[in-house]
Amino acid sequence: MALGNLKTKYMTRNDCYTAGRKITPKGIMVHSTATPGVMAADWFSRWNKSYKAGEINRQVCVHAFLDDKEIWQYLPWNNRGWHAGGDANNTHIGFEICEPGGFSYSQNQMVGYDVKKNEAYFRAAWENAVKICVYLCREYGLTEKDIISHAEGNKKGIASNHSDVGHWFPKHGESMDTFRAAVKKALENVGKAKEVFETGNIVEIKGSARTYYPGGPIIPNWVKWNYHLITQDVFNGKPVIKGGKQCVLLGKTILKSTMGEKAGIMTWVDKDNLEMVSAGVEVEPENESGKKYYRVQVGAFSEKKNAEALMTRLKKAGFDAYMKYD
Repeated sequence: MALGNLKTKYMTRNDCYTAGRKITPKGIMVHSTATPGVMAADWFSRWNKSYKAGEINRQVCVHAFLDDKEIWQYLPWNNRGWHAGGDANNTHIGFEICEPGGFSYSQNQMVGYDVKKNEAYFRAAWENAVKICVYLCREYGLTEKDIISHAEGNKKGIASNHSDVGHWFPKHGESMDTFRAAVKKALENVGKAKEVFETGNIVEIKGSARTYYPGGPIIPNWVKWNYHLITQDVFNGKPVIKGGKQCVLLGKTILKSTMGEKAGIMTWVDKDNLEMVSAGVEVEPENESGKKYYRVQVGAFSEKKNAEALMTRLKKAGFDAYMKYD
């Protein structure tokens, strides 16, 4: 499962990033910013600074921010973050939900918050929060039971004294219990949809994967940080089995940062270690003037902006893409 609206831009100036301490994620901590109107992309310029160099007055960094439209990843998921103010930094991935504008805070309480006006924003941000939790649960073998809020972390003695997200969710009739239930339902729905990995698909390697296939080489981090094109799913007409697992051959590498193309790893990889980035490929033969053509359709979208986004990515990856409306 890939996150279509996930954007990655690491805060390389932040001392948390440069410290380079790694964790094995055991849970997810949900925060909200308590900073009305500052959206996910805005936090890069705010926090991509060094405390040691006197550029910022806080030692803080979180793995991701999200709002009603985007999810921005600012730390590698296995980088130890500075978000919990306690031992949860050693075990939990933390993300912040951005709050809409039009209100203020007084004594840690929302003042002038219009629930009806902000309902649409809240629901869209809620959905993105569910999606990132599903993504991370699948990446690191977690469940909805491993998700807590900052306030719940404080009660467990592993986080500082913050109230988020308990000051906000109830205004919209929600709680961490209903949030975990939504993640559980989404995980179950994802589990029902079996992904088919075949030639022409664009994929990424799961963060939890250690080797390309059982008994195979260790996967370098740079391989996990980029997308890859499946160039072969059979050999001599038969599935390729390595270490007891069915594999596909990854050819060209597509850089996540620029969507530029580079030489591929040309390695057979266990299908169970892959997540789909561009799925639903269909090939149809067409005869014209004695020639045979193959047209490849990648995905179908109800919103034009989503189709245009994927088309742009495909063109940057070297594919001659075009959009057709039916």
